[in-house]
Amino acid sequence: MENLREFLDEKVLEYQRPEFLSSDPIQIPHSFIKKEDIEISGFLTATIAWGNRKSIINNARLMMELLDQAPFQFVKDHTKNDLKSLQNFVHRTFNGTDFTYFITALQHIYTHHGGLESVFKAHAEAASLQNSISEYKRLFFSLDHPKRTQKHISDPSRGSAAKRINMFLRWMVRDSAAGVDFGLWKSLHPSQLSCPLDVHSGNVARKLGLLSRKQNDARAVQELDVSLRYLDSEDPVKYDFALFGLGVFEKF
Repeated sequence: MENLREFLDEKVLEYQRPEFLSSDPIQIPHSFIKKEDIEISGFLTATIAWGNRKSIINNARLMMELLDQAPFQFVKDHTKNDLKSLQNFVHRTFNGTDFTYFITALQHIYTHHGGLESVFKAHAEAASLQNSISEYKRLFFSLDHPKRTQKHISDPSRGSAAKRINMFLRWMVRDSAAGVDFGLWKSLHPSQLSCPLDVHSGNVARKLGLLSRKQNDARAVQELDVSLRYLDSEDPVKYDFALFGLGVFEKF
């Protein structure tokens, strides 16, 4: 296991670098400075982060243009008339109806619940944020909403690996020293994070003996949590860079 830790630590150093931002959706929140702008743009970008990466980045950039390059101000102060400009947005199955509700729900969260960080902190467990994700989804859809829109936030309590929202949490919580993640949410700790499990990281984790479960679901996330916490209990999700880099860039 020590040899594996050394190998993966080297890969973390290789792939956790700002040079990779140009091909990663995290570049979108990196275009903002204010905390609330970063977390809102990050959440919306992560929400549509499936499919072709270039398309994800282009459509996330379009999202920010539709929000007047001021996502927090738009969320906080928008009127019903302002929401009309979002109606024609489409990224795969996420459309203008979904986008409109997301802005409405975010306004509710910032107005009545102290913002995104406060909501996730309220239900955090000592070694996991998976319950926080489930409770966040419950609150997010506590307003009247189109049923179709619920599918755009995953729920670990219903068996989902919740890859995109785990990725968003990594962005917000992990230290910013490497120039990639933001380390914005000081009330949470990297030790609570889970790996954003997808086909690439899952396949590499299985080849390395870190994961035996075949499905990329909530139970697989829990199993991978154990393995990565053994390698580094304080910052287990740094290995996301290694697993993803090995899978995508090295075809491991």
